[in-house]
Amino acid sequence: MKVFGFAGYSGSGKTTLIEKLIPRFTARGLRVSLIKHTHHDFDVDQPGKDSWRHRQAGASEVLLTCDKRWVLMHELRGAPEPSLDEQLAILSPCDLVLVEGFKQTPISKLEVHRPAHGRPPLWPENNSIVAVATDARIDCPLPVLDLNDPDAIARFILDFLERPC
Repeated sequence: MKVFGFAGYSGSGKTTLIEKLIPRFTARGLRVSLIKHTHHDFDVDQPGKDSWRHRQAGASEVLLTCDKRWVLMHELRGAPEPSLDEQLAILSPCDLVLVEGFKQTPISKLEVHRPAHGRPPLWPENNSIVAVATDARIDCPLPVLDLNDPDAIARFILDFLERPC
């Protein structure tokens, strides 16, 4: 599996960009998966539902399945958050894994940067960033891509992933 990441501050447009890129990758016949890291507490389950009740009762994992999809919920119950490598090992085989977040994890990534938000760029302090997608002119030694041109960004990512290590 090839892995490519996206980094940027909250509200920079990472999720929106990824949402535009996935159909471009799948149109090329790639099977794409995504890992999104969040610093916020979240829950995909609904209070009162059977699966929620089973988790509340102490189940470590609850797998929900139907004829359209399945989801596995795993409660850490005080265990440390799994590393990106551990999460990648859980995924089903695919061609490309997109990773949103994990700013400091050493995987090649694209920074989504909007100077108008007033936040400093990440690339000067993060050598895993290989390019920057932005909606403004910036002075940067890395490739700078137009945030509003998802076709060009998709081509850049695929070309980058084909390069020899």
